[in-house]
Amino acid sequence: MNSNKLLMLAVALLMFPQMAQTLYSPALSDIGHVFAVSPQMAAQTMSVYFLAFACGVVVWGRVCDRIGRRPSILAGLTLYVLASGFALSVSSMRGLLMTQALAAFGAAVGSVVTQTLLRDRYQGLELAQVFSVVGIALAASPAIGLFFGGSLVQGFGYRGVLAGLLILSLTLLLWSALILPETRPQNITVPPLFDTLRRMLQDVSIWRAALLVAMFNVALFSYYSLGPFLFQRLGLGAELFGYSGVILALGSGLGAWLNKGLLKRGLGGKELVALAAVVMLVGGVSVWLLQGRGWFVLPMLLVVLAFGMAIPNILGAALTNYGDCLGTAGALFGLFYYLMIGTGLMLAASSQNLGETLVVCGAVVMLLCWSGRR
Repeated sequence: MNSNKLLMLAVALLMFPQMAQTLYSPALSDIGHVFAVSPQMAAQTMSVYFLAFACGVVVWGRVCDRIGRRPSILAGLTLYVLASGFALSVSSMRGLLMTQALAAFGAAVGSVVTQTLLRDRYQGLELAQVFSVVGIALAASPAIGLFFGGSLVQGFGYRGVLAGLLILSLTLLLWSALILPETRPQNITVPPLFDTLRRMLQDVSIWRAALLVAMFNVALFSYYSLGPFLFQRLGLGAELFGYSGVILALGSGLGAWLNKGLLKRGLGGKELVALAAVVMLVGGVSVWLLQGRGWFVLPMLLVVLAFGMAIPNILGAALTNYGDCLGTAGALFGLFYYLMIGTGLMLAASSQNLGETLVVCGAVVMLLCWSGRR
């Protein structure tokens, strides 16, 4: 099929998990009100999402090596559609968390299987360029989700967001059913899970890459989980929180543009990740200083910019030594960093302090970059 059409669909599938979660983010304060739970409890929906997502990554990564990329993606999206439908009818916080976990498990197919599909079709420099385009989408998708989520909450409450997610997932399911090809190599052999796990657990570079991915994601998504309550404390509404996504989209676009331009100028991925680490730490300290005022949104631009610069370079290089087991290795790599993200967001939700979370993430990334140069 046409390579551009496939890339468009792949980008949409990769954007979907992040858009799904950030569409949900502006609804957290409404969920807390409707179900009469604390901000900490409402914010835990995001950590539940990532922990269930981590389990889904392992399952879909293995399944796509066994039955193929196309049927795996169709099955995962179908599960998400069903979970979204169930979520509209629940009447308790426990029920909402259960449907959120089920939806996250299905959404994981959009991350691990789509990345595997791209690694099937592209290699080397071409793959790096494709992941640069992916980086634009991954950085912009949370901001887009935040904007539309804020509008839906303003008009229809949290159920409006759930209905929007149902429509979005159904659209992706139909699109994939129509044009998604099978890219799994004909002669692929499914590697033993525990042999691959043992090999990756002993690989220091995998742990460093997983922790880098996790810290950049925790920094980004802590804004989406803590932001609604911070806006509320400052006397600002869910709609304004949603509109902040437009401002953050500027940072994501700039980060992707810088990444693409600097790659063309010959800078390596490690140098760009190190530069992103500095930018994120500066942004985190600035948010910490300004979080008592609405201006704290402006330095969040630096955090989003850093995410857009770093993530494509980390993901593009992480599995270069695992070409013989991409599906399984991708699943385990995703498991590592999504468990870290879920744990990090649980800690962030408990602290309810965005600035401190960003500073810690920035400091850890700086240490990882420094240790990687030794």
